[in-house]
Amino acid sequence: MFDDALNFHTTTTTSEFLHNCSRTRNLRAVQQFYAHVLRAGLFLISPRLQTELVSTYAAFFNNNNNSSLKILTRFFKCSSLRNPLPFNSIISHFSQRGSGCFALHTFSFMHYNGVYVDSYALCSSLKSASCLKNGGMMHAYVVKSGWLASVFVGSALLDFYAKLSLMEDAAMVFDEIPNRNTVCVNALISGYAEAKLWGEAIGIVWRMPMLNLGVDNFTLASALRASSGLCNLELGKQIHARIVCGIGNVGADVFLQSLLIEMYGKCGLVDCAEKVFHMVGYRVKERRRDVVLWTSMLGVYGRTGNYTKVIRLFKDMVITEGIKPDGVAFLTVISACGHSGQVDLGMEYFESMGRDYELVATQEHYSCVVDLLSRAGELERACKLVGEMPFIGNERCAISMWGALLNACNECGNVNLGKIAARKALELDPNNVGIYVLLSNMYAKNSMWDEIEQLRELMKRKGLTKEIGWSSIRGEFSNG
Repeated sequence: MFDDALNFHTTTTTSEFLHNCSRTRNLRAVQQFYAHVLRAGLFLISPRLQTELVSTYAAFFNNNNNSSLKILTRFFKCSSLRNPLPFNSIISHFSQRGSGCFALHTFSFMHYNGVYVDSYALCSSLKSASCLKNGGMMHAYVVKSGWLASVFVGSALLDFYAKLSLMEDAAMVFDEIPNRNTVCVNALISGYAEAKLWGEAIGIVWRMPMLNLGVDNFTLASALRASSGLCNLELGKQIHARIVCGIGNVGADVFLQSLLIEMYGKCGLVDCAEKVFHMVGYRVKERRRDVVLWTSMLGVYGRTGNYTKVIRLFKDMVITEGIKPDGVAFLTVISACGHSGQVDLGMEYFESMGRDYELVATQEHYSCVVDLLSRAGELERACKLVGEMPFIGNERCAISMWGALLNACNECGNVNLGKIAARKALELDPNNVGIYVLLSNMYAKNSMWDEIEQLRELMKRKGLTKEIGWSSIRGEFSNG
């Protein structure tokens, strides 16, 4: 069975065999192959085979079944491996599959058993540490081992702190890296952007010429995000000019185009966003207009109240261009239907998500549809929809939906349905003060004073109190 695979002069045979085992989830065949390799005495003399076997075992691993993890543990304990490649492979697999704890345990095993730790192992382990929000010891190891001189490890450490929003630490690491490149700077800029420290992000971009570093598409994209966050039109125009001058084919970078559209949209220049969307005035060598670009333009129209244009553009995207819409596009167009009073069209779009595009509706979609129906006064229809929602394991979402319906009933004066919505919400959370407040507001609006008194008595017995609202005003005072 394994004769061809054991011919290690033909590397493709072994790789294909193990790949097929991984693809078909045939763990038993891998174990039998491993036994043959050990008996033939070929395992310890073939680093390539070690790496492929470890990668294959790691591919069987999942968070719910740790049988392959036990095999891997015995695999390492029974062997005297000193080659880092198999360990790098398993750290990479664990890191990519969201099993950061196991990735860090593997790294610890390498360090404890004297296996050489290279930049690949460090970068993958730092990625796992960022997911677990625990990497202080990793930082200490990087510094003591001298790996901070590596721009790859330095960038990974910087990215670790950035993902935890520890931007002062990230900036400190950036200053300590001796040989910085554009990738390293991009990691810091991205961290500032994620933390919404827009001014600091722009400051780093302006410092890049002094650091003798060039900008790339990622740098410009982060700068555009920062200018959008600041709603700074002049800054956005400067970055736009830099993009036009520095990038030969803007039409090929969908991400940059979408950020330009969003920047102009947030600054209120819808016509400029449309020009970018249609590439007016550009010499386009290659043009890609995928769903990201269309969604950005839909968002601009939606935020500026151009609901008719949202619906028209959505139809062009689906019918004319044949582009499959995503969940964000559906959210925008359903909201537009609600604001423009096109209830049936909005419901048709909502139903087509699963029927035609196999998309799963999220809480945001259901909230949007409830708002759509409530605006049209179709509260019974909205109540039926909320009652049919799949709330398994997400009671908070259900309470939010019933609360939204209760609020809509208050605005429309439908007291009976409002009581039903309140009862449904309180069945899930009997001590939800917000629902009691909404119910009290509805009673007060309809002069139902006896019901308000009963509600207050009930809240008093339960020991529930409404938080007192407060506000602060910042002012400047001067004497005289």
